[in-house]
Amino acid sequence: MTSLATSDVCDANGKLLSNGDLRMLPPIFNIYGQRRAFCGPIVTVKVFEDNVLVKEVLKTGGEGRVLVVDGGGSMGCALLGGKLAQLGHDMGWVGVVVNGCIRDVDEISRCDIGIRALASVPRRPSKNGYGEKYVPVYIRGTLIRDGEWLYADSDGILISKTQLSI
Repeated sequence: MTSLATSDVCDANGKLLSNGDLRMLPPIFNIYGQRRAFCGPIVTVKVFEDNVLVKEVLKTGGEGRVLVVDGGGSMGCALLGGKLAQLGHDMGWVGVVVNGCIRDVDEISRCDIGIRALASVPRRPSKNGYGEKYVPVYIRGTLIRDGEWLYADSDGILISKTQLSI
């Protein structure tokens, strides 16, 4: 699937931006991974300093989807590392957006997957399996629902209720 330029999407969809059907995430995410632009249907996970559910979801067939991980913005540990990024790529995920941290940046830079995260830290997360899958999440006040569409490129990240074209 070809990604759309987020600036073009915004320019062509002013009404959707106004009514909330198209939402822009704040510019707080760093770009990691080889894939600079990606888009696809969203799968959501809500966790806090625990990545068992992240791994569970990435093990399923991605089929061009994007995993959105709401880690509560925690900077205490990484929710995604090189092995999970490679797993995501191997399973057909086009991207992962982490409201939290990642690690193994050099490994991730060799993966053909789009990764967005707040920062990188070396500490690994706990492995207790706490959290929720397929639930609405909020990232800095922006609502993101499982099944919506995400569009990401070097200019930013957009969330849409439906698949868009221009």
